[in-house]
Amino acid sequence: MSGERRRRAGVLLPLSSLPGPWGIGVMGEAAREWVRFLASAGQRCWQILPLGPTGWGDSPYQSFSAFALSPYYVDIDTLVSEGLLTRAEAEAPTWGRSVQAVDYGALYRKREPLLRKAFARWNPGAAFDAFRARNAHWLRDYCLYTAIKVSEGGRPWQAWAAPLRLRDAITLNAFEAAHGAELRFHAFVQYQAFSQWERLRAYAAERHIIIIGDMPIYAALDSADVWSRPSLFQLDDERRPLRVAGCPPDAFARDGQLWGNPLYDWDACAAEGFDWWLSRLRTALALFDVVRIDHFKGIESYFSIAADAPTARDGRWVKGPGLAFVDALKRAFPEGRLIAEDLGCQTPELRALLAASGFPGMKVLQFAFDSREESEYMPYAYERNSVVYTGTHDNSTCRGWFKAAPSEDAQMARDFFGIKDDRDGPAAFIRMALASPSDTCIIPMQDWLALDDRARINTPSTLGRNWRWRLSPAAASPTLAARMRRLCAVTGRGGSSQ
Repeated sequence: MSGERRRRAGVLLPLSSLPGPWGIGVMGEAAREWVRFLASAGQRCWQILPLGPTGWGDSPYQSFSAFALSPYYVDIDTLVSEGLLTRAEAEAPTWGRSVQAVDYGALYRKREPLLRKAFARWNPGAAFDAFRARNAHWLRDYCLYTAIKVSEGGRPWQAWAAPLRLRDAITLNAFEAAHGAELRFHAFVQYQAFSQWERLRAYAAERHIIIIGDMPIYAALDSADVWSRPSLFQLDDERRPLRVAGCPPDAFARDGQLWGNPLYDWDACAAEGFDWWLSRLRTALALFDVVRIDHFKGIESYFSIAADAPTARDGRWVKGPGLAFVDALKRAFPEGRLIAEDLGCQTPELRALLAASGFPGMKVLQFAFDSREESEYMPYAYERNSVVYTGTHDNSTCRGWFKAAPSEDAQMARDFFGIKDDRDGPAAFIRMALASPSDTCIIPMQDWLALDDRARINTPSTLGRNWRWRLSPAAASPTLAARMRRLCAVTGRGGSSQ
């Protein structure tokens, strides 16, 4: 993860899953309390999911921007303390039926009006001007895209009239002149989000907590990025996608996975020296201490599906930018600070690219127990330069895994761990991950709490119940912190206890 060779442990918990009164986890006191809990539990890392603004489906991996932060994460208490909202205004909305589940519909309807009230009382200053100048490479296009989307009733940019869809310069300049206040509102929201996050990150750094961010490999079709930089994607003259991303059929998805993201035109990306990608990573590394690049396999070769295909069955593998891209990253970021998510379709070519990069790959302990074939994920085979997880946001919790796994796989795990009662499974998974050779061990909070799949974050290829789980306020207890600290100490992963 960096030049530092030290065994360490951390927790995977999305910012959205933090407790608090604002309908979703935000960058306020609950986040600072969480950081204090991690430090008291001897942890060194907090891994989160992408923080971008989300749309239909609520997935943080399908964001309206590869650079912006979600308005949902702006802390309302901070706006009150700054005099931009009254306490009565802040507490007037209700954010859903349960404090333990995010209600994205309520956030969509009620968060923006609250932020607009704050904007109406706000006086920009030199710090705002500096923020705009520092982020000029993406902020104007994002604000323009978002303001047009508002004026279009939320319709995707592919449905806009041709002058807006195709970015006619005269039309865009006229729109910007007529809607200047609207563009400033969206810039204000981003200024608030970035400023609050920077303060939270500094708070974490003071307590020796490293924040691991997450970068989706693909941009969403309905995003400021594809709209503003169409030449970097496989689009036709009308800006419709020609080929889209996904995964081939496997044991978990008979028709494969059809993600629908437009694929990169990697030749065009290479011709500009991968400038957009480097700018994207530079922005991310200014926000996070380490960044996980999702679906690193797509750098070596990517699965390409016709845009009008009903499933991923007829897709094909195409060579990606490979070593040229990796070399560009290493030149731009010689200090490392990157993790390669290399799960899934392991090939000799992918292994060679990962080795050439020097980036740590990922190991998921749940994947070790496949009774049908020899597994690459047995913990005794892990290399030091790797990050081990019991499971990720896309997997069952460990407790849920014992219920969902084929009986032969579950028995294989029981035999390996030396347990008879599945209720002992989550603790056994945790102990084995902590004891593995991997330099870094990340445990989802749900596994520390031995929760079942009602606490699962995401089930791939499904809609409607994902990204909603929130932590109970009392769950991060001193008793749990002491247990975490002891286990990390005896496995050589003791961290700060400040």
